[in-house]
Amino acid sequence: MPWSTSELARLAGTTVNTVRHYHRAGLLEEPDRTSNGYKQYGGRHLVRLLQIRRLRDLGVPLAQIESVGPEGAAPEEGLLAIDADIAASIERLQRARAEIRAILAGTSTTDLPPGFEDVAQRLSTPERSLLLVYEQLYDEEAMADLRTMVESEPGDGSAEFEALAADADDEARQRIAELFAPVIAQHITDYPWLSEPTDHLSKGPRVTAETFVETVTELFNEAQLDVLGRASTMAREQVDASSADSRGDDNNDQEGRNT
Repeated sequence: MPWSTSELARLAGTTVNTVRHYHRAGLLEEPDRTSNGYKQYGGRHLVRLLQIRRLRDLGVPLAQIESVGPEGAAPEEGLLAIDADIAASIERLQRARAEIRAILAGTSTTDLPPGFEDVAQRLSTPERSLLLVYEQLYDEEAMADLRTMVESEPGDGSAEFEALAADADDEARQRIAELFAPVIAQHITDYPWLSEPTDHLSKGPRVTAETFVETVTELFNEAQLDVLGRASTMAREQVDASSADSRGDDNNDQEGRNT
C-alpha cells in the first residue's frame, strides 16, 4: 500500500520537512499523486530516502550526495573528495580540543592567536586584540614573522606608551616615538614585506587597510595614535637614510675599483 509523506518520513526516521527539502534539492524524486492530489510514495522512495540519510550520517554534504549516485554506486573520486573533507574536519576539531585543553591547563589563552602563548606577557590588552585581527588579515608566514618581532622587541617605552593619556603633551609623545622608531626601522629592514604586504594578505589591500584603521582607532587613544604615526614616519626616514648610505658606499667601492 502506498505511503503518505508523513508515513514515509516516519518509516525513514526523519521529518516531513526534510522529505520536502530533499525534493526541492532534486535528491528525491516526486511520487505519483492520487486523483485528489495526495502523494503516494513507494518502496523506491523509501530506499532512496534511507540512502540519503545514510550519506548524511556519514557527513556527506547535501551538495555532494548526487555525485555519490542514486543507487548507491559511489564514484571513487567523489568519495575520496568527501573523505578528504572529513579528514580536514577531524584535524580541525583535534586542534581545537588540544587548544581548549591548553587553555584549561593555563598554558594558552583565548585572547591571542595560537603560537603567541610564550610572548603573552610582553603584550598589552590592545596589542593582543590587534594580533587577533591580524590573524584574519595576514597569512601564516606573516604571523610567524610578527611573533618573532614581538620576541625581539626590547620593550623600551612600552609601559610609558600604555599609560600615555589622550591629552599628553608634545614632549612626551615625541620622546616615546623616538624610542619606538629604531625598533620599527629594524623590523622594516628585516621584513621587507611590511612595506609591500600584498603577497601576505588573506584579504584584499583595501579591506586590510580599512580593518586596520578601524581597529587601531578604537584600541588606542589620540596621543598613542600620534606616537605611532610619528614613530612610523621617523622609522621610514631612518630606513631611507640607511639605504642611501649603503648606495653611497657601493658607489665609492665601485669608483675605487675603477681607478
